[in-house]
Amino acid sequence: MEETSKEDYKIYSFDSEVQQLLKTALKDPSSVDREKVANIIVDQSLKDCVFSKEAGRICYAITQVNNMPMMALVNPVYDCLFRLAQPDSLQKEEEVDCLVLQLHRIGEQLEKMNSQRMDELFSLLRDGFLLQEGLSSLSQLLLLEIIEFRATDWKMTEAAQKYYYSEVID
Repeated sequence: MEETSKEDYKIYSFDSEVQQLLKTALKDPSSVDREKVANIIVDQSLKDCVFSKEAGRICYAITQVNNMPMMALVNPVYDCLFRLAQPDSLQKEEEVDCLVLQLHRIGEQLEKMNSQRMDELFSLLRDGFLLQEGLSSLSQLLLLEIIEFRATDWKMTEAAQKYYYSEVID
């Protein structure tokens, strides 16, 4: 994952009170109402797929306090990912891209916190990949890639990386 300073997070779309709350959460997560922060992030992510990419980075930064994930964010983040795994969302390439990007960034950590929900999420993704009609080629490729990524213990083999990313370029 690329290094990002806490100031790089795009939280300017919020009012000043929420911006301050998110900045505080990034600096000292224990000093804020974590459930409130989680709800703000999830609500905005569901409204704005561009922000949802940023939300994963924010959540990752907040949850890494003393290398201990913030449990209050685990279920709301899963809820957001489940929403992105629904059939209507899988029809939209940008939402599939967002879902896959977030799973690359925080999937392994989320699975450690709640493997049952990750199993349920990947059942939805497999069903979407196998059963849903009308998926674009790119969406199918992204879903197959993330399924394989998890199956290989959240690591990408060199051969798989070459296959998936040469397909996107071609």
